[in-house]
Amino acid sequence: MDFVWHYQSPLGAMTMAGNGTDITGLWFDGQKYFAATVGTECIEKKIPVFERTIQWLDCYFGGQQPDFTPRLLLPSTPFRYSVCKIMLRIPFGQTITYGDIAAKISAQNNLRTMSARAVGNAVGHNPISLIIPCHRVLGANGKLTGYAGGLERKKQLLMLEKILL
Repeated sequence: MDFVWHYQSPLGAMTMAGNGTDITGLWFDGQKYFAATVGTECIEKKIPVFERTIQWLDCYFGGQQPDFTPRLLLPSTPFRYSVCKIMLRIPFGQTITYGDIAAKISAQNNLRTMSARAVGNAVGHNPISLIIPCHRVLGANGKLTGYAGGLERKKQLLMLEKILL
C-alpha cells in the first residue's frame, strides 16, 4: 500500500510518497515524472516517515544542511541505484557534473567509458527530489541544465545552498 502526503515549500507544492516505512517519492507538483513510483491505490495519510521528511524539508528550506536523512527506498534498476548513491554523497552547497558521475560509475564497474547522457536520463528520473540532490548535478563546465522540476527552480535551489553559477 502506498501513502501520500503534501508539503508546501517556498518553491511550490510538493507531494511525498511512501510505503509505510520508507520515502519512495518526493516531487514538486506537476514536475516531469510526477508520482512515477506511486501505485494506483494509495491513501493520503501523514505517516511517521512523512513527519521526518517534513522536518528534513523545513530544515533544508530554512537554508540549513539537514543532519539526518529519512529512510529512503531507492530506485530499483542497478544503474539508477548507482547514480542515486553517488548523488546522495554530493555535499550540501557543492555540485558535480553528469560527466563526473559517469566517470565514477565507469571506474566502479571497470568500464572504459560511461555515457553522460545515460547518467542524465537516470538523474532526470530521480523519484526523491531534494533528498537525493539531483539539483546539484550540472552539465559540462558547470552549465545549468536539466531538472525535472524546471530550470528556474533548480537555480533557486542552488542559490538557497549559496552555490554561485
